[in-house]
Amino acid sequence: MKDYEIVIGLEVHVELSTSSKIFCGCSTKFSLDPNSNCCPVCTGMPGTLPVLNKKATEYAVAAGLALNCNIRKRTIFDRKNYFYPDLPKAYQISQLYFPIAENGHIKIELEGYEKVIGIHEMHLEEDAGKLIHDSDNNNTLIDYNRAGIPLIEIVSKPDMTSSDEVLAYLDKLKTSLQYLSVADCKMQEGGMRVDINLSVREVGDKKLGTRTEIKNLNSFRAIARAIESESNRQIELVKKGEAVDLETRRWDDISGENIRMRPKENVEDYRYFPDPDIPPIEFSDQEIDRIKSSLPEFREEKIIRFQKDYAIPKYDAKVLTSSKKMADIFENTANLCNRPKEVSNWLMVEGMRIIKDNNMDLWEVDFNPKKFSKLILMVEEGKINRTIAKEVFEKIFLEDIDPDEYVKKQGLAMISDDRELGKAALKILDKNPGAVSDYKNGKTKVLGYLVGQTMKDMGGRADPNQISKILKGLLEEI
Repeated sequence: MKDYEIVIGLEVHVELSTSSKIFCGCSTKFSLDPNSNCCPVCTGMPGTLPVLNKKATEYAVAAGLALNCNIRKRTIFDRKNYFYPDLPKAYQISQLYFPIAENGHIKIELEGYEKVIGIHEMHLEEDAGKLIHDSDNNNTLIDYNRAGIPLIEIVSKPDMTSSDEVLAYLDKLKTSLQYLSVADCKMQEGGMRVDINLSVREVGDKKLGTRTEIKNLNSFRAIARAIESESNRQIELVKKGEAVDLETRRWDDISGENIRMRPKENVEDYRYFPDPDIPPIEFSDQEIDRIKSSLPEFREEKIIRFQKDYAIPKYDAKVLTSSKKMADIFENTANLCNRPKEVSNWLMVEGMRIIKDNNMDLWEVDFNPKKFSKLILMVEEGKINRTIAKEVFEKIFLEDIDPDEYVKKQGLAMISDDRELGKAALKILDKNPGAVSDYKNGKTKVLGYLVGQTMKDMGGRADPNQISKILKGLLEEI
């Protein structure tokens, strides 16, 4: 029986985090009010002229450098001609012949091996609007807020052969761009969208099969499911001796349907030509060097440095650097309290739990290192125990409270006075004569139960070791 393999290349569209759109002054802020961030330029009104956003070009150069691309010193914009309702001027300003960056690569890590994924090119373009389908009334509405937001389209080479490799590539891409602060890559808001180009062939065959394109996927889950569905569909066709059509398809993640949309267009269908309203963009060596010198420390570098500077394991360093915000919180807090492993433990256990429970994005976390550092020292100094510290940690994380003030206001400070603890312990002994009898008869394990009951009575505001010592003293006197 013949074995088959899948071959995958990706086109990833990423919205750049400029404050204004690529060819006009409209805000790029994500808005829930339709058509509130648009003007005659980004809605394509006749007679309007585009004015290029310089910051968008600098962000694109930075992204290209981060992806190990060659930066083209002279680049031009082209018109990609097609009609679609969310593109009212009937063309998109993009780049075909002279993209801003090309011939890059990303190294990905998977279980047991590493792989280099080639990047064919990266170009700048404007985003289109968004169609909102109202199936109840059989209408389609158009929101132009997204029209004109600056995009980079990153076109990989067909170097991926599994959904695991695709997701590793996308995760590396997303993290790199977020570290750069050129894009937030919020897939749920359309900030990062993926087109999958997929074909199948017999294992060992060097010739690519006929590919299909699956458009506009906006979650890792949907991407993995779409790859599985389309690869199974194509393999079944090839096994039966049937042809795979060159076509564009759509994945419906709710229904799990893989739907044919239309035949795949060729470059000729778009009738590209240089945009007459936008002059060529030229970058000097000095400009490229300036942008290169401003690139941040990326995740791979942080992982190595965190192990060296803070003596934490590689696993901890990888978790803590999964977002730049988390890495900054860790480093700033560790530098304040000089307890890096303790900071790491809190973030990796309680921090990640809170993020998961509240369905938060790592890049939305805004945690005060000074308050976090204060909490860690309060535990170390015995002012509060770890059980209470977990409650305070969550309050700092979600509500930015001051730990000292919160502990005082809620009466959560540790009770260390022997007389007060002795009264509480004596009360528990009076309530549990059976346990006292068991202890006196040599069943010393019951002491743990008595400690737990005393801790419960004290609201957790005591040192269990101190309570254990007091209980032992009282039991010896009985």
